[in-house]
Amino acid sequence: MAIDTDYIQTQAKNLAQYEVHRELMQAERNEKKYKAQLAAVTQLDTALKALGTAVKGLKGTDKSMLINAATFSKEGMASATLGASAKEGSYQFFVEQLASRHQIALSGLGSNAADSGSLYIKQDGVEFAVDLSAGDSNGDGSLSQEELAAAINGHPDNKGVKATLVRSGGEVTMVLTAEKTGEQNAIELRTDAAGSALETSLGNPQVLSEAKDAIVYLGADATSGIKLQQSSNTFKNMIDGVSLTFNKVHQTGDEPLVVDISRDQKATNDKLNEFITAINALLGTFDTLTASGGETQWRGELAGDSGIRAVESMINSVLRTSFDGITLMEFGILADAKGKLKVDNKAFEKMLDANPDAFEKLFSGRDNMIDTLDKKLAAYTSASTGSMKARKDNLNSMLQKVEIKYEELENKYQNHYQRYVKQYTQMAQIMASMEQTLGMFGNR
Repeated sequence: MAIDTDYIQTQAKNLAQYEVHRELMQAERNEKKYKAQLAAVTQLDTALKALGTAVKGLKGTDKSMLINAATFSKEGMASATLGASAKEGSYQFFVEQLASRHQIALSGLGSNAADSGSLYIKQDGVEFAVDLSAGDSNGDGSLSQEELAAAINGHPDNKGVKATLVRSGGEVTMVLTAEKTGEQNAIELRTDAAGSALETSLGNPQVLSEAKDAIVYLGADATSGIKLQQSSNTFKNMIDGVSLTFNKVHQTGDEPLVVDISRDQKATNDKLNEFITAINALLGTFDTLTASGGETQWRGELAGDSGIRAVESMINSVLRTSFDGITLMEFGILADAKGKLKVDNKAFEKMLDANPDAFEKLFSGRDNMIDTLDKKLAAYTSASTGSMKARKDNLNSMLQKVEIKYEELENKYQNHYQRYVKQYTQMAQIMASMEQTLGMFGNR
């Protein structure tokens, strides 16, 4: 019986596969295990980073867990920014004058404002000199308005004046504007470029806007109120924890603006629930990844993992720690039977009414609960040194080794395959030779 090529290749393939079968199955089991673990660690890392992002959103000097609200007797007159230290109360304001920027127009400068000398600009007691001859950037011997504006704006000592050009009906006018409002930021100009168009223009400048301070009275009117004057329309911490920005002035006889400050309980609750939701989402991830398994439940890929137990222990420890003598539990924030956080709203609001400052300190400031949690999470989530990155790198390294193993097994398979093809081919040749010899005997 002749052995054909297909038979030789099939047999060689089967035997070669048998040679690498055990190692191949082990490599496939390892690949499946490492990929599952990598997916689980990635899921854990994502959940940790989500909590970290939520924590960072609550952290900072401008962040507060206590949300206060301001209501105004007349809309559009002012706006408010409220911090945690804002106290409930009602206040009256009379706005006499809003702060404004100084703005000056210089016309008639033409195509050559000056040939030499300097333009001196003074603001808030500080003066700097613009070298007019150096301002001729193209070297044509004349200082255009574009070149003068560029020299002013690009001067290293210019901290608060902006030069722009306004074109209308073929005429070009240079406008100098103070970047900040208020009397102290008024612009003063002089030049030693005698006989120049610039000197002539400075002799008759057009004031487009006066430099004015904001003048506001705390009280019913300018007669009985306390005068408050500053360069900005925003009065920071005018009242403890309250910054007000005024937008319109009062006319004589107008009713004062009444500002009522109170706590926004719903917004405060929402802020707290934002934190609790982030914590519970991570705890839920722990439950999924560490599930022990059973008849009706899959076993988690990180079941029994000491690393994940360490993370969970750290978070629970921070949540139970006393900060400035206060814990979450004292504000009615407790763990339920499944270990998830929940809020007893009545207990929370009662404690908040009694001691709002303590609740704010629990979340705000250095080494408080949020700050502590943020620092501890960084040990796991850092993109450079975090333990989650180290675990993912290790698993990716193991997967790379599996890929190398696959390549080795492929080479091993090919070697066995070629060897068996050669052996079967030799055997086929021997059998063919024997059949030929037997045929010779059969013909006699």
